[in-house]
Amino acid sequence: MRRFVRVAGATTAAAVAGTAFLTAFGNPAGAASPESITPTSLSAQKVVKDKSIAEKAVSALTSKPSTWKVGADQELEPVVTLKDANGATHVRMNRTYKGLEVVGGDLVSHQSKAGNVTSVSQGLSKMLDLSVKPAVTNTAATQAALVVDKVTDTISDLKADKRKAAELVIDATDATPALTWRVHTTGVQADGTPSRLSTYVDAATGKVLRRVEGIHTIDGEGQTLYSGTVPLQVTQNGSSYELRDETRGGTYTTDMNNAEDSVLCTILSVGCMAGDVVTSPTTTFGNGTNDDRATAAADAQFGTNVTWDYYKNVHGRDGIFGDGSGSYNRVHYGNDYVNAFWDGEKMTYGDGDGVGYGPLVSLDVAGHEMTHGVTEHTSGLEYSGESGGLNESTSDIFGTSVEFYADNSEDPGDYLIGEAFILDGGDPLRRMDNPSFDGNSVNCWDSSTGDLDVHYSSGVGNHFFYLLSEGSGSKTIGGVEHNSTTCDDSTIEGIGRDKAEQIWFRANSTYFTSTTDYAGARDATVQAASDLYGASSPEVTAVEAAWSAVSVG
Repeated sequence: MRRFVRVAGATTAAAVAGTAFLTAFGNPAGAASPESITPTSLSAQKVVKDKSIAEKAVSALTSKPSTWKVGADQELEPVVTLKDANGATHVRMNRTYKGLEVVGGDLVSHQSKAGNVTSVSQGLSKMLDLSVKPAVTNTAATQAALVVDKVTDTISDLKADKRKAAELVIDATDATPALTWRVHTTGVQADGTPSRLSTYVDAATGKVLRRVEGIHTIDGEGQTLYSGTVPLQVTQNGSSYELRDETRGGTYTTDMNNAEDSVLCTILSVGCMAGDVVTSPTTTFGNGTNDDRATAAADAQFGTNVTWDYYKNVHGRDGIFGDGSGSYNRVHYGNDYVNAFWDGEKMTYGDGDGVGYGPLVSLDVAGHEMTHGVTEHTSGLEYSGESGGLNESTSDIFGTSVEFYADNSEDPGDYLIGEAFILDGGDPLRRMDNPSFDGNSVNCWDSSTGDLDVHYSSGVGNHFFYLLSEGSGSKTIGGVEHNSTTCDDSTIEGIGRDKAEQIWFRANSTYFTSTTDYAGARDATVQAASDLYGASSPEVTAVEAAWSAVSVG
């Protein structure tokens, strides 16, 4: 488990979309007419758990197959039962035919207060009667789904989704139901949004019947604590919206409601709490203050989004794990918890103590924590000794890089760590230009560096990166005064942050191993600079000089 910082005294305390029509036969006795359905009765509708209502509805439909279009070899699976204030009920059901899913076969059975079926909302106009033996193999269907056609005008990198096999289904979305193979593919839409297509291939002819995009984006916004009003991608779920971004691997944010993980979770990873996915009745999350619990969640989600985009656009990495999948955030963890951590699959953020520290959901913290995940899936730097210091330094380096990448006027880029959540103008947790400022971290390497806490031995790597990027001397960056000296009294000219980031990323992804120490990091970054800019380049010379300036090599 990777924690952001150790602070003395801190304590841990799917509904089917589509247009259905009403199969109604007159207005049987007991059926509610449109005039009798008032806003009051609709607002009083509630979900009920009485299985007998659904069972009676299923029995009524199957007893009159020609009336309700539920013939032989069909099974109905109740999904949810709703009850109006006037006693009328509505049972939503999915349908199978000879054991196969019927896409477009879902229906809603409507019952009067007395329990009589009054009408059915469904798309089927006639009973199903077709063979379920395919003439086309699933392999051939998959190839048909991948054939270059008009879909490639908007979808690139189209390939079969290995996580899901092609499956036989009845496609009843058209007037003539057909046995089809549903093939799942992945790719990238024209605007960079991921694509998850379901392609329906006729199991008799091999013809592609239709394609359905599985990723739908909704523009929302977050009113955050530290970054102002920011854009967010959110997901609609019924009448509300979730803080879930399908365009970035399905990343989402939950509210822990100030609960903490149990000892069993901490030790054995058993019984860990996920929290509740943060929702909003509108596409806006938070109000910019701690009065709204969704505000900190918006900060965390925004930090996840910016970090994802940074790694994707700057380093070509497809998510934290490198495979396009997302992680998630937990906010409001514990009471007065002044920390944040990465545990291998998710980020967790405390609310701070409200005295010296606010919620730890700033941009650089998000970038820091998610970078632990990148390191875990690249070099795997051990979290102890000098390699542990390099691990923490890597997170500080890219947490800072994420802050610069965001280009957010409310939280401009600088080389201070965690400054945004420090209350009443207090000092930042760490400074990369002068790590020893905090009284614990070190600017210069010596033989005892590996004996320090990893958050403090990281100072050597942080100092190197600052000098490589900006050089020594006094300057103002992001509205903040920076002043970096060297351990050998040399004067360093920086090569710019963009180049320094590329060198460190390549070193971590390509040359660092789990036990790399600072001497090894020098060799790795020199090699990375040589790869990127040439063995005799000024960049290689600058890397060597910056390491010497922190007493490494």
